[in-house]
Amino acid sequence: MSQRTRIDLPTILKAATEIVDSQGLESLGLSTLAQKLGIRSPSLYNHIAGLPGLRIELAIHGCNLLNSVISRTAIGKSGDNAVYAIAEEYLAFARSHPGLYEAVQRVSDPQEGRWQQAARRLVETVVQVFQHYGLDEYTSIHAVRSFRSMVHGFISLERNEGFKMPISVDDSYHFLIDTFLLGLHSKMQAAPCTGELE
Repeated sequence: MSQRTRIDLPTILKAATEIVDSQGLESLGLSTLAQKLGIRSPSLYNHIAGLPGLRIELAIHGCNLLNSVISRTAIGKSGDNAVYAIAEEYLAFARSHPGLYEAVQRVSDPQEGRWQQAARRLVETVVQVFQHYGLDEYTSIHAVRSFRSMVHGFISLERNEGFKMPISVDDSYHFLIDTFLLGLHSKMQAAPCTGELE
C-alpha cells in the first residue's frame, strides 16, 4: 500500500483483522500492522492509542460485526428456527474470523465504555431471540447465558482440536443445539423460576 493512500481507522481494523485471522491474535503488533499498511509505526498513533487501544478497537469491531451477522440471520425467524440460525452464524463467524473472535473474548479493558456498549448490544440481540419463548426476565438471563456458554465452549474445543473422533463435528453441534432446545422447552413447561437479578 502506498504511503499516499489514506489511512483511517476502518482501514487499520481491516488490516489488523487479516493479520489476526491468519496468524493469531498474539501476532498483532504495531510494527507488523504498519508494515502491512505500508506506513511507519508512529503514524498509527494518529488513529489508535498504541497496542492496547488497537486491541480494544479490534474487539469492538469484532463484537459489532458478530452482532450484525447474527441480527441479519435472525430476521424473519422466531423460536427454534431463530436459535438455530444464530447458533450456526456464531460458529461460522468464529471459523471464518478466528483471530477476531479471540479478540472479542480477550478484551484488555472490559470496563472501556464503548466496548461495554458493543457487548451489551450483542447480548440484547440474543435476548430478543429468546423473547419468543415467553420466559420471565430471570429465566431469560439464564437461557442466554446458557446459550452463549454452549456455543463458546464448542468453539473453544474445536479451535483447540479437542474433537479427535472420526465423527462429524457439525453433527455434534446440531445435536448440542437440539439438546439445549429440548431442555429449554422442558423448562418452559415447568414451574417458572423466580429470584433476584444481581
